[in-house]
Amino acid sequence: MRILGNILWFILGGFAFGLAHVFAGVLFCVTVVGVPFGVQCFKLAALSFFPFGREIVFTNRTTSIMGSLGNLLWILLFGFWIAVAEFFTGIAFCITIVGIPFGLQYFKLAKLTFLPFGSEIVHR
Repeated sequence: MRILGNILWFILGGFAFGLAHVFAGVLFCVTVVGVPFGVQCFKLAALSFFPFGREIVFTNRTTSIMGSLGNLLWILLFGFWIAVAEFFTGIAFCITIVGIPFGLQYFKLAKLTFLPFGSEIVHR
């Protein structure tokens, strides 16, 4: 299921979604101040390309001041609206039985988009 789900996801929008995150990451990495945000965009791109078979694990780094400040800035500047859009896209996909696996992946992306600092992507 993982391989088929990732292939369908990649063809039906995952490529464009991941490419957008890569582009945003490159733009953030142009400045020294934006490098931490660029790294988080690359993390989002990795999950956006192939989300099936991957999970998000929150590590202890979210308790650090810099991780919390990074998450706060991320949420205030753009993370909140992207996470809300992914959440509602997940709801739209979950309306049909066939779309439920894709809706669950959008929920996973929304979780990572909301709090990217201090989270890691692990393979199941």
